[in-house]
Amino acid sequence: MTDPADPGTPVLRLHQVTKTFGEFTALHGIDLEIREGEFLTIVGPSGSGKSTLIRLMVGMDELTAGEIWLRDQRIDQTPANERPTCMVFQSLALFPHMTVGRNIEFPLKIRGVSPDERRQRALELLQLLRLPDDYYDKQIGQCSGGEKQRVALARALAFDPEILFFDEPLSALDYRLRKTLEKELKDLHARTGKTFVYITHSLEEAMVMSDRIAIMRAGRFEQIAVADEIYARPVSRFVAEFMGEVNLFEVSLSASGEPASELLDINVSGGEYPWKNRDESGLLMVRPEFVRFLSASDTADFVVQGSLQDEYALGSRIQYEVVSSTGRRVTVEKLREDRYLGAPGDDVILGWDLEHTHLIAEA
Repeated sequence: MTDPADPGTPVLRLHQVTKTFGEFTALHGIDLEIREGEFLTIVGPSGSGKSTLIRLMVGMDELTAGEIWLRDQRIDQTPANERPTCMVFQSLALFPHMTVGRNIEFPLKIRGVSPDERRQRALELLQLLRLPDDYYDKQIGQCSGGEKQRVALARALAFDPEILFFDEPLSALDYRLRKTLEKELKDLHARTGKTFVYITHSLEEAMVMSDRIAIMRAGRFEQIAVADEIYARPVSRFVAEFMGEVNLFEVSLSASGEPASELLDINVSGGEYPWKNRDESGLLMVRPEFVRFLSASDTADFVVQGSLQDEYALGSRIQYEVVSSTGRRVTVEKLREDRYLGAPGDDVILGWDLEHTHLIAEA
């Protein structure tokens, strides 16, 4: 696995990639560098352009404009079957009339590899994907959903591609199996050292597996970074909300650089603010897990008074909805063992500290 802090060597580079369908522009001048050996996940809501982008990268569709480079070779005009890439689809596209072994061997057969070599490679890939050797003769229809996923991965690896692309391959599986395969994919990436490019609408999948995450919106990238960076320091309201529960407060900055308190039911106390002496407005962000219930004697950099409205059990966590005295809703999240001992209807004081806030420079 690559070090996400190391820029590394780009194995695939997109320059001003644009795709239109009639009068509709699906991708607007995309620039992207994919590093050698990294696990990059492209995330976005339906219609954001992620499937269109991956089809262009693998060669299934043609660009309207722009360039795609594999190291120092331009490949956007190269047919898909001549590129050193392979795609694992959501549908898996396995051959139902073939055995597991024959499915895995299929790309090798096309290349003219001898039967003995094909069988040996198929058995090696079964072991890599942690399937028993006797699955070689098993019919695809006898395999479970998770086993079919592993067979599809083995067949993709039989191509020995430089880059593996994944088009939401886990989306149709049940929750428990999906969580198991997320971990197996991450482990497979580490063991093979290949470059993985994965698209999904599931933020949870992206957080578990990826070296970097690229968030798409309306045919453009909003932010590309490691998961912790995007979660803690999103560049826009869209990214902040897409990355999970969040509290956002519209603020304008006073001459001292402190948030203007008349816009918030917040008392600001002291501190050297990182945006001090900056003349701008924006969104003050704090994640729910950093908001705490205060006693009358407790202090915090930011304080809100309000009324507890609702409590929601989320397994190991408890989420609370508080309405401030000005009607603003604030979300609090605590571990179950640290739950608030009161009840809905209680008057409460909330607080959080400057180190856990982030200013998004947009109105």
